[in-house]
Amino acid sequence: MAAEMPKTTDQYVEQVWETPSHAEIVDLTKVHVEAMEMTNDDMVWVQAGMHHVLLTTVGWKSGKEHKVALPTWKDSNGVRVVVASFAGADKHPSWFINLCDKKSNPKLLCQVQNGKFWSEPEILEGEDRDLTWRQLCADRAWYENYQNRTDRVIPLVRLPETEEV
Repeated sequence: MAAEMPKTTDQYVEQVWETPSHAEIVDLTKVHVEAMEMTNDDMVWVQAGMHHVLLTTVGWKSGKEHKVALPTWKDSNGVRVVVASFAGADKHPSWFINLCDKKSNPKLLCQVQNGKFWSEPEILEGEDRDLTWRQLCADRAWYENYQNRTDRVIPLVRLPETEEV
């Protein structure tokens, strides 16, 4: 099977902002989560030209609920994908570590601008991950820069809508 060439899509976004520091990302996320829980306004749910999702995970150590706001990108089948980049940090973001604990997080509660759904998240691997990564980076080139900052392979997580809330 020949590898499909990356294509830019209607999800293309050019980075016109400075990448925040890791500490700033944490602070910005807290504010963004609060705003997402209060309104369905485009000004909150569509940031920098990207639609966002509010994920709720359960901490693998604490057992407490944690929420994170993440930009989404849709794969060729129209399924949302989120990127565990943490702007190229050396360690995976907490939400991803929690998601990997299938006992605490067999499915995720996902809130989008006009609704909620349960998802059984899929961590992409192999050819699926590589092809999806190339397509994503054609639309959002800064993820390549993030990958170049770290030795870890930045995970991609597909969020199929598996059950309505």
